[in-house]
Amino acid sequence: MSAKKIVIIVVVVLALAGIVAGTIIHSQSNVTKVATGKAVRQDLISVVSGTGQIKPKTYVNVGATAFGRITHLNVKEGDHVKRGTILATVENVQPQATVAAQEANIASSRTDVSSYAAAEKTAAANIAQAKADLEQKRLDFARARALFDEKLIAKQDFDSKQAAFDMAVATLAQREAAFAQSQAQTASQRAHVNQAVANQRANFDSLDKTVSRAPFDGLVTNVPVREGETVVVGIQNAGGSTIMTLADMSVITAEVKVDETDIVNIRMDQPADVTVDALPGRIFKGHVTEVGDQALLRTTGLSTTQSTTGTEEAKDFKVVVTLDQTSDDLRPGLSSTAKITTAHKPNALTIPIQALVQRDVPTEKYLAEHNGKSPSATVAASSGTPAKPVLVQGVYVLNPTNKKPRVAFVPVTTGITGATDIEVLSGLNAGDEIVIGRYKILRALKSGTVVKRDNTPEGTASDSDKS
Repeated sequence: MSAKKIVIIVVVVLALAGIVAGTIIHSQSNVTKVATGKAVRQDLISVVSGTGQIKPKTYVNVGATAFGRITHLNVKEGDHVKRGTILATVENVQPQATVAAQEANIASSRTDVSSYAAAEKTAAANIAQAKADLEQKRLDFARARALFDEKLIAKQDFDSKQAAFDMAVATLAQREAAFAQSQAQTASQRAHVNQAVANQRANFDSLDKTVSRAPFDGLVTNVPVREGETVVVGIQNAGGSTIMTLADMSVITAEVKVDETDIVNIRMDQPADVTVDALPGRIFKGHVTEVGDQALLRTTGLSTTQSTTGTEEAKDFKVVVTLDQTSDDLRPGLSSTAKITTAHKPNALTIPIQALVQRDVPTEKYLAEHNGKSPSATVAASSGTPAKPVLVQGVYVLNPTNKKPRVAFVPVTTGITGATDIEVLSGLNAGDEIVIGRYKILRALKSGTVVKRDNTPEGTASDSDKS
């Protein structure tokens, strides 16, 4: 064979190869590259997050209960104190003087009571003497009457005995009246003593108010005053001086704000993991103990009932998570994040969240697939107007039997949502291959489109692209 013929054959072969390669490249250029995944069964946990700060369940502002200058400040911020510990003392010269004066008054009144009691005993003895004298005078008068009746004594002697008897009767009455008066004076003086003792209790209370004591075991979190400063008591329209803030750290909570779209999933006693920005790597277990009913404006923190503006803005709800165990490292005000487990489904059928899309389905097709259950379509049909397409959520499923896979839109019903996956209740089976990306492709993808699997990480060129 001549060299010329060989060259011609080689050229023809190369041309045919070029045509075939061009045809393949052209056909592949019309194939949509998609990232795929599969519907799998796994344990799915739904979590709602909220941010906030660490707060003790119980804390109190220890305020001034007496006017005056602080003479002793016995604690500082960060100190742990026991219940009854003296925290601070306000000058108490006047209350102490009032107590001392009242003590002297009470002692004097009690001495008077003793004196009146002695006089009461004397009056009682006088009554006993008067009774004895009256008995003697009665006997003398009786004998005199008998003698007078027998004309044995003169009328003058009889009258004398009668007068003595009458005098004894009057004397007894007088001494009984004196005894009653003495008893009244003693009772009155005892009442004065009781009154003085009651006043003294008020004086002791005023003196005790100059001393501030810890109402419970806790941590001193704030001391805004110093020794020598003057504190005042609050009145109706003005708050008094705050000496310090005491927090009961035996029960610690994380007070967080949860978005309004997630609050419907929060329930009492749901478990939560709390992390603190100042303590990286540590997780504190807890549970939900309070779910707020009032929506809070995200910009101001005020509840919607307190806000006077009519503008619409994002809202949060307060949720309190009580930690199961406390730690000395926790301090009120530390920034925290609570991840609340709202649902847990073992062996749930799941797909990646990004695979879920929404598409318009013709009303007739939707009604046929759902036994005519479409409120909007029913209303439209009754009014004689064309029904709008129904917006349905679903995924694109690959047909694995074809050499050139095509995708089909399949409506699905979803359940709980996890961090990256969502539960599928109906529409898919375990192992079904679905399109999970990329977003730009999913946004415009249609049923029947021929696709090519390309599961290389986004931003990395595939081998075909490189060639």
